Amino acid sequence: QVQLVESGGGLVQPGGSLRLSCAASGSIFSPYVMDWYRQAPGKQRQLVATITGGGSTNYADSVKGRFTISTDNAKNTVYLQMNTLTPEDTAVYYCHVGTRAGAYWGQGTQVTVSS
Repeated sequence: QVQLVESGGGLVQPGGSLRLSCAASGSIFSPYVMDWYRQAPGKQRQLVATITGGGSTNYADSVKGRFTISTDNAKNTVYLQMNTLTPEDTAVYYCHVGTRAGAYWGQGTQVTVSS
């Protein structure tokens, strides 16, 4: 069983930066993908960024050039570096891992971008 715990959310001013972390416990076997999703109030959950076990990445158009997804395999952790944040980035951010054995979600961490 894989458990995911996110951290790093908070309140930040427009133009600021945050780094989200998602620590995974349990065994994750390849092939897998690790993703960050977000859900703003009244909106559907949106895929933000994806990284595969091979290191390939993909981003939503709205965050390209501003967000970077990365992993530390030794720590079983996936990160989301978010720069040049805008109020439109305000949402609950969720970590997700997809494997052949199943899909797993974290509990979410709130990111609020406001002056």
